[in-house]
This record gives sequence, structure tokens and C-alpha cells, in this order.
Amino acid sequence: MAPPFLDANIILRHLLGDHPEHSPRATAYLERVEQGEIQVRTADTVIFEVVFTLQRQYHQPKAKIREAILPLIELPGIILPGKRRFRKVFDLYVDLNLSFADAYHAVLMQQNKLNQIVTFDKGFDRVPEIERVEP
Repeated sequence: MAPPFLDANIILRHLLGDHPEHSPRATAYLERVEQGEIQVRTADTVIFEVVFTLQRQYHQPKAKIREAILPLIELPGIILPGKRRFRKVFDLYVDLNLSFADAYHAVLMQQNKLNQIVTFDKGFDRVPEIERVEP
């Protein structure tokens, strides 16, 4: 049987502890993942949703978001397509103050040996390995 897909709300309820019924259940489930009892699959977009929700709705600082999410997604029991790129993504997100999407795109570009981006977004000027080009 294939591992089940892990939705963002399970991660959010676990991290926030804000629901009297769902939060303890989410935490117990993720503890099983941590202990190696079960595996789950998730998507890069789920991580985007968690980051977006924590930042926009709960006003969490970027560094705190990184500290909360990285140890979780690095668990061996979490199968995530972009798993190996997220440490660098979070570093750019926090250290260069990029949006999470821009940090992800910068890392994706680096992994694909791309060094130019066509954009009006001046945030990319803060990424040393990338040259921003306007159309």
C-alpha cells in the first residue's frame, strides 16, 4: 500500500497547537512518522501553503517558520519531491529576505545551472549567483 498524502492542515495543526481536538491528533500522527512507524508523501506546494499560512495569517517571522518546518520535512518518513532543496530555500528566504516562492525559484535555477532570470522583481538582485534581466 502506498503511503498516504499529508495535507498542510495536519502540519499547521501540529505546529500551531491551536485546535483542541485536531492539534493533538496531528501531533500524535507526526510523532508516528518521526518514530519510523509510518511514511507519508506530500508535495512542495504543501510546504508553500504551510509557509504562506504561517507568515500571512499567523504573522510568524521567517526564521521561526524555518525552525519549525525544516526538522519536520527532513524526517526520513516524509517523502517530498523537493526535499533536498528546502534547506537552501529556507536559507535564502530568511537570510536574503526573499519571498518563499522567489527563494524556491532561485534554488531551482541554481540546481539547473541557470544564472539569469527575466523579471522586474528586484529581490533577485540579492542572490549573488543570479543575474536579473528586465525584458
